[in-house]
Amino acid sequence: MADCRFCGAPLAQVFADLGTSPPANSYLRAEQLDCAEAHFPLRVLVCEACWLVQLPAFQRPEEIFGDYAYFSSYSTSWLAHAGRFARMAIERFGLGRHSLVIEVASNDGYLLRHFQAAQIPVLGIEPAATVAAAAIAGGVPTRQVFFGTEAAAALARDGIEADLLVGNNVLAHVPDLNDFVAGLASVLKPGGVLTMEFPHLLRLIEGGQFDTIYHEHFSYFSLATACRVFARHGLRVFDVDELPTHGGSLRIYACHRDAAHPTAGAVDNLKNRERERGLERRETYAAFDDAARKIRRELLGFFASARASGKSVIGYGAPAKGNTLLNYCGIGRDQLDFTVDISPHKQGLFLPGSHIPIRAPEAIRPARPDYLLVLPWNLLDEIVGQMDDIRSWGGRFVVPIPRLQVM
Repeated sequence: MADCRFCGAPLAQVFADLGTSPPANSYLRAEQLDCAEAHFPLRVLVCEACWLVQLPAFQRPEEIFGDYAYFSSYSTSWLAHAGRFARMAIERFGLGRHSLVIEVASNDGYLLRHFQAAQIPVLGIEPAATVAAAAIAGGVPTRQVFFGTEAAAALARDGIEADLLVGNNVLAHVPDLNDFVAGLASVLKPGGVLTMEFPHLLRLIEGGQFDTIYHEHFSYFSLATACRVFARHGLRVFDVDELPTHGGSLRIYACHRDAAHPTAGAVDNLKNRERERGLERRETYAAFDDAARKIRRELLGFFASARASGKSVIGYGAPAKGNTLLNYCGIGRDQLDFTVDISPHKQGLFLPGSHIPIRAPEAIRPARPDYLLVLPWNLLDEIVGQMDDIRSWGGRFVVPIPRLQVM
């Protein structure tokens, strides 16, 4: 029996059992297709002491993020989100030329460029060599290192502290949660502000978003659990925003426990709402597996119907969540000829497990599919805007989550 990575309590309650799957970002080259792929269990547990939902770590972070294929700059909606955040933070916290903005898991520098444009000094911390190199080439100062207390100590030796410390969609990726948050606390200035964005467990449960479960996501957070984690390391969550990104996310604002930032009523309001909706009751978590199985039945039924009718289906996107969906549902090249992705770093590769080829979006129009299966459903509006002309030949969009929709 495993123990909780935050509080150490024994884990027994299953949240979701999605079988086994290869790591969701382990895209394959053509010469690797005949080689055996490593598969690991996707069995998620919940701690009934602190209510942290978590996946045991089967791989070291170095194995997951060493050659990382996700570049944030290829999503126009995510870039717009980053720009709005930067403008808000600069105004709300009075950031200027004498401030320092540090982003942990800064990817290719997509966010920090907005602060640079305002003449605010920045520093990125990014473990993946591929995207860190892209950030540096783009003029964003970046240290390629896994963040934790050791990396924070190195920053302290160099006299580096953050006025604004940012972490977007990184908290879930950390196997040693206490070490990571302790590092955040030590690199934040006494009066500084920490903001973290992460998918909201409440939205994941209510939306049946089982496809957001994959091996590089070690933890899944409610606001209440996040507050417990940060409080252990002397950080107080003083405000929270509910965001539409990634199917429903939270942005928390935290500071040192005794800092002057007053705690907004939104914090207690959301924690109360989480409690009312059952996030501190075992039966809420026990029921989630049934929701995943229902979505699988719906999607497999759609493919069976499309095949019987002689209809063609092509995928849009090659996100990690899509790999969880396809592998859990047992969908491969018999059902999906290929998928496309806007990122050139994925084009020409193959999806892990399913071995579906990834092409450029330009391949869709010559193929004239009857259906376009949207795998990054959280970017649906962006994708429909890019590909709406498929309707000219009668093509329709298919969205698998939170329920099957043909549009």
